Amino acid sequence: MEKSLEVINTRIRDGNARVVTAEEMPAIVDELGEEGALEEVDVVTTGTFGAMCSSGAFFNFGHADPPIRMERVWLNDVEAYAGIAAVDAYLGATQASAGNSEYYGGAHVLEDLVAGKAVELRATSHGTDCYPRRAITTEVLLEDLNQAIMVNPRNAFQRYNAAANAGDRQLYTYMGTLLPRCGNITYSGAGTLSPLPNDPAFRVIGGGVPIFLGGTQGMIIGEGTQHSAGSGFGNLMVTGDMKQMRQEFLRAAVMPGYGTTLYVGVGVPIPVLDLSIVRSTAVRDEDILTEIIDYGIPRRDRPSLKKVSYAELKSGSVELEGDRVKTSPLSSYRKAREVAAELKRWIEAGSMELALPTRSINAERRAQSMRETARAPRVRELMNTKAVSITEDEKIKTAARKLLKGETNHLPVLDRNGMLVGIVTTFDVSKAVVHDGKNNLVRDIMTKNVIKTHPEEPVDIAAQKLERNNISALPVVDKENRVVGILSAIDLGKLFGGRWQR
Repeated sequence: MEKSLEVINTRIRDGNARVVTAEEMPAIVDELGEEGALEEVDVVTTGTFGAMCSSGAFFNFGHADPPIRMERVWLNDVEAYAGIAAVDAYLGATQASAGNSEYYGGAHVLEDLVAGKAVELRATSHGTDCYPRRAITTEVLLEDLNQAIMVNPRNAFQRYNAAANAGDRQLYTYMGTLLPRCGNITYSGAGTLSPLPNDPAFRVIGGGVPIFLGGTQGMIIGEGTQHSAGSGFGNLMVTGDMKQMRQEFLRAAVMPGYGTTLYVGVGVPIPVLDLSIVRSTAVRDEDILTEIIDYGIPRRDRPSLKKVSYAELKSGSVELEGDRVKTSPLSSYRKAREVAAELKRWIEAGSMELALPTRSINAERRAQSMRETARAPRVRELMNTKAVSITEDEKIKTAARKLLKGETNHLPVLDRNGMLVGIVTTFDVSKAVVHDGKNNLVRDIMTKNVIKTHPEEPVDIAAQKLERNNISALPVVDKENRVVGILSAIDLGKLFGGRWQR
């Protein structure tokens, strides 16, 4: 049994369409069976409301008198990209304010405009014969603009990796604040309500399909940037008229230590055409799996700590290495429900009909990593392999003698098995001498929480460790925590002294 889109749109026009949300669909399939659900349901509405950094809008400001060709543009001190035309600009949600405030950025300008607030427009130019003006400052409202067209390059991810931090310091990321030693887990996405898990094959979701965007009717342009549906991380490029949007579905936010982002409400209506679509729209949180990724590893390919379902994430805690770790969402399920419910009302009222894609989206595509022609140097290429070390049960005087030889200011401290257990510096020994008699062995004065690196770590990450911890050297250890070298600030100087070759 199949159903045509024309039959569904006729029922929408006549006010007879049966519309349910994706949250309701699994129970309907359980009650009526797949064929019964196909006969009963015409449209399933989806919704999500979360941080969507890759968002922004094109503006046309109109011509001033005398006219100006805007070469640089700022809105409330947030710079927009003006390399388009004389009075056009694109403002990205994550663009920071020129005053370097982490609490105000492009997302706030977008929300302010939608909220009806006046925004200061400032622009400069070198001046031409046809555009003689060199500067302008004025205030604009959203209604003053010829166009304010939201074009979001990457929205509504199929799923997100959850985030944890197995490192020993707190991290500030686009996945929120991550406590050390896996103290919390954050996640994003609405699970069963999210648009793409309800059509993972992209049969009815694609270019030209009408959607809910920011409180108004928008449209899918096509696949989003970094679309990777083949690995479960598909996404959409979407557009809509900002002048029709509402603040309740478009909210600016700040991720501490990371920057600004924009929370966007996105919903896609799914026509129930056949049994395959019935099955995909009956997806539950238990069926949607993702990985908990360790953001404590500052590399592109971070390790997975565990595979979990959205049902587990939404439960409030996940068992991780024998401990129950609290989970917290970065997206709002309540607002996702509001998106799906409002989209349902639009269709039931006949104010929105459905369309099939005019341009399909590749369900097998996988995103590639960047091609790097200039490889970043690794620690092993700069480190000093002749690291002078000491054992924890040796006397402080022995440490002092090694340091006085002038070969190093840092002594990695090893246990009886040769494993790194601490580090001693010239300063540590000096303090011990001042307090003569109180400490005798290296273990008494060593720093036990050692900041270290490994041979394959990129040098710029190692340099950040030195700067962040206000230290001047890092022991280099292998996978067994055995010292294989030491990297100092002097070694890093090789990068600038021309002694390291790519």
